[in-house]
Amino acid sequence: MSKKYIFNAQLTGKEERLDCFLAKENIFNSRAQVQNLIKKGQVYVNGETTAKTSFLIKNDDEITVILSDELSLIIEPEDIPLDIVYEDDEMLVVNKPKNMLTHPTSKEIHSTLVNALLFRYGYEGLSDINGIMRPGIVHRLDRNTSGLIMAAKTNKAHEFLVNQIKSKTAKRKYLCVVHGNFDNIEGTVDAPVGRNPKKPEQMTVIDSGKPSVTHYKVLEQFKGYSFIELTIDTGRTHQIRVHMNYINHPVVNDSLYNKIPFKVKTQEQVLQSYRLSFESTNNNGIIELKINCDEDMEKVLRYLRSQK
Repeated sequence: MSKKYIFNAQLTGKEERLDCFLAKENIFNSRAQVQNLIKKGQVYVNGETTAKTSFLIKNDDEITVILSDELSLIIEPEDIPLDIVYEDDEMLVVNKPKNMLTHPTSKEIHSTLVNALLFRYGYEGLSDINGIMRPGIVHRLDRNTSGLIMAAKTNKAHEFLVNQIKSKTAKRKYLCVVHGNFDNIEGTVDAPVGRNPKKPEQMTVIDSGKPSVTHYKVLEQFKGYSFIELTIDTGRTHQIRVHMNYINHPVVNDSLYNKIPFKVKTQEQVLQSYRLSFESTNNNGIIELKINCDEDMEKVLRYLRSQK
């Protein structure tokens, strides 16, 4: 379903920019949101669409805005503490905690990383390439996967970082505890990931899925469990969790893909984005970031090491 809003331009002067006029209406979050709608062809002036945010409207012009359900949601800034690991004028890297969505969804619009970013930077201080639901978001982490995640303040930085991810020059490494032991210390899972047709809440390895590549390296082995490092070439939804399950090494305490009980309770999957390297957006060379294991990871490792 979509919603239609119609405005009759009553101007104090002869002309006014379209984006400036609409930004004053209280149904929009910001001028950046309005500009995004105009660029997507969802704004009409006297029945004709325009992609120019600077389009000049005249008195008594009729402006129509078509909002999809997603775009009609109001994303509120929220004063949520951010653990900022790196920041410059163009971008930042946050250590996202568990139990936090990266961005709002049609069903959940509060307490996400985006809500926290909006409080600190506002829509004007974040890239808008991914639309109003994902301002600043360059890539994402699952709700209960903690760790390093990049956010862009400008569209130029956003495109620069995305291109690094696509070209694999930006390196994203994860730590994970999985069931079972490995015969080979290093390996690669190259298998397409897509929506599970039988369980739509899950992803799965499926021929119709998107190409997905995960590299793993065993760091430590225990009786029936392994502590591994993973590097991803692609960033599909649930990719690591799906790939580990596919090779019969499901992630410990991942209730969506793994029903095997584990003695130590954690807040869902024991998986963390712990290392990140990328080329600086402002000519400062290569930025390399690394964080310590989160509380759940430490708790599980302490238990497994105590059982040796």
